[in-house]
This record gives sequence, C-alpha cells and structure tokens, in this order.
Amino acid sequence: MPKPHIPLEDIRAQVEACRKCPLADGRTQTVFGVGNPSARVLIVGEAPGKNEDLQGEPFVGKAGQYLNELLAIAGLAREHVFIANVLKCRPPGNRDPRPEEIELCTPYLREQTRTIDPEFIVTLGNFSTKFILKTEIGITRLHGTLQRAGKFKVFPIFHPAAAIYDGSKREALENDFATLGELLRASDVEKAAAPAAQVDSPATPAQPAEEAPAASQPAVEQSHLL
Repeated sequence: MPKPHIPLEDIRAQVEACRKCPLADGRTQTVFGVGNPSARVLIVGEAPGKNEDLQGEPFVGKAGQYLNELLAIAGLAREHVFIANVLKCRPPGNRDPRPEEIELCTPYLREQTRTIDPEFIVTLGNFSTKFILKTEIGITRLHGTLQRAGKFKVFPIFHPAAAIYDGSKREALENDFATLGELLRASDVEKAAAPAAQVDSPATPAQPAEEAPAASQPAVEQSHLL
C-alpha cells in the first residue's frame, strides 16, 4: 500500500527545521521551492545562490530572469510550474553540492515530487539530472532528450546560468524549451484523443500512443522518487 502524500507545507516545515548538514549553519534561510502545488511541470535546479538565500525563493537572480523567458518559449509561466532545487540551503561561495549533502537533502525533493505528482520533471544542469535519472551521463549528452524515471517524463536541459557564462549555450537552451512546449502540446493531443478512441472502438484495447521523437536514450533505472 503506497504511503500517503505529505502536504507541501508540512514538508516546508521539515526543511526549515533541518540541521542535518553544516549548510544549515551558513544559510540566511532555506529555499524550499515555489509555484503551483499541482503543477504539471516540476523544474529542478541545483542549489540556491546568494540572491535565493537572501529571498528564500529559487531562481530570482539573472538566471531566474532568463528562466522566465525560457518558460515563455515553452508556453509556460512561473505560476504554471513548481520550481525547486536538489539542495535547500546555499553552499558556501556557490560551490558544487557535495555527495553527502545531496544524500541528506534529497529526501525532501522526493517528497515534494510525490506530493506535486508532475507529468514532466525538467532537470536543469548536471546535478539534478544525475540525481533524478540515477546516471553518470552528463547534461551535454542528455539535454533535449525525453527520458523516463518510473512514471515521470524527465527532460534534461542546461542550467540557465550556463548561458550567462557561455553564450553558446543560449541557442541550445531556447531550442530545448521550445521542444518542451511541443512535448506538452503532444501530450495534450494524446490525452484528448484517448477518450475518443475508446468510444469509436469500445471492444478494441487502446494502443499506447507513440511518444515524441527523442535522441538515443541510456537505460534508466526505476525512479527512486517514489
């Protein structure tokens, strides 16, 4: 029997009280996440930066402004999605998350994902992609390809900050968000067609629709988010 979902506000309270790793000692506040609690798309970044630590909200600096533009390319807005990070506290000097920090912090992301129950998880950058897909394959190879982690559709994309430091990433980011919009629209069409197919052929089991084309995909283990 599956365990009941924990309300997001209860998970938030657990995050705010967390002292499991030394990052708690240097934080201004935790950065739980923000957005639609029933979002169809869950955006997962890496960790809070300086501005996020000060404001308690993910993606509020230059990368956040660019993320808003990218979401618009996909036909989305911040209020349509839920945005979270692998880590809920800022690493000193914006260094990379450490394996032990990821291990201690990601149970909160797992519970967020179970409660929100998105159709798509968009992983921004290496750390969220490798955690969600349980893979060592990097974002350079995986970006723009539709993956699976259990029941979730996972779509890895470069972190928006990558385009701020490397302008050559901008085209890839914008193309990938355009593809995300196409995947969402294709899913809408598939869902709308399913009831009609059942009415037209009630005695014939519905065949699963083909997914949108994607690049060659590595084998992905069963999701560890459930």
